[in-house]
Amino acid sequence: MFNWGEYIDESLLETFEEQTGIKVNYKTFPDNETLYSTLQSSMGEYDVIIPSDYMIARMIDEEMLERIDLNNIPNYEKISDSYKHLDYDPGNEYSVPYTWGTVGLIYNTTMVSEAPTSWKALWDEQYKGQILMFDNSRDCIGIALKVLGYSFNTTDEAQIKEAVDLLIEQAPLVQAYVMDQIFDKLEVGEAAMGPYYAGDAITMMESNPDLAFVLPEEGANLFVDAMCIPKGAPNKENAEAFINFMCSDEAAVANCEYIGYSTPSDSAREKLEPELAQNPIAYPDEETLSRCETFINLPEEILKLYDSEWLRLKGAGG
Repeated sequence: MFNWGEYIDESLLETFEEQTGIKVNYKTFPDNETLYSTLQSSMGEYDVIIPSDYMIARMIDEEMLERIDLNNIPNYEKISDSYKHLDYDPGNEYSVPYTWGTVGLIYNTTMVSEAPTSWKALWDEQYKGQILMFDNSRDCIGIALKVLGYSFNTTDEAQIKEAVDLLIEQAPLVQAYVMDQIFDKLEVGEAAMGPYYAGDAITMMESNPDLAFVLPEEGANLFVDAMCIPKGAPNKENAEAFINFMCSDEAAVANCEYIGYSTPSDSAREKLEPELAQNPIAYPDEETLSRCETFINLPEEILKLYDSEWLRLKGAGG
């Protein structure tokens, strides 16, 4: 299994092993782009991966995924219809939803002068050296696009370059570009604010009650992460057994209560602790969700532009 960091209750791996006799070897990756590049050089090594929606679409287009036999996943029926037939996998052939959520701004209430409502807070000079930013191109550039009033999915090269120009202006204010390192920095008060995923925000807020979460007024990313089987997986039937196990109410409830992310299973949500099931960070209302936008797979020439613009930001000190 190849998964994001901090993204599963690892005791479930032991439970699955006990129930099936199948040994799980578990590794993690920091972002979708690292997952993609790793698979390019190691096809046939992994059985279960958990990419995000737009990356699933890219992998389908590039024939990097196996079709999943849903006959081997009876618990698929527990997945809400709201998370089936989505644009990234309209035929439900290559993926089974794992979790969903939003991206917002996490901030320390004791370190900011007033509660932020906009992504522009990440450009506020009074917080120089206390700002964290995503260390991946799609999320990081996406925030700048929203500040400028553009879509996450723009294919206008001028808009993307303008967003990176804005990030280069921001770079002197940024303490660090992070992924899972954000846990350590925000939980102990080493930084005042940073963007991250809602499920992880809930976990961090449990560790540090001074932290708060806001979905900025410009809008944010709404994502679905799903379980997939990469092309050439050596243990496809075992992978399907694992996916089926993770879709059971027992596993889905235990997992989401541990990681804080939102379940795509209505029956599992009904069994969650009320504190989580009714948490507006995990389960935003329709008005909040209406301000969100999903990432889609971009054309190849735009993906290449993202790569070159990301290098331009890093070369400028970002």
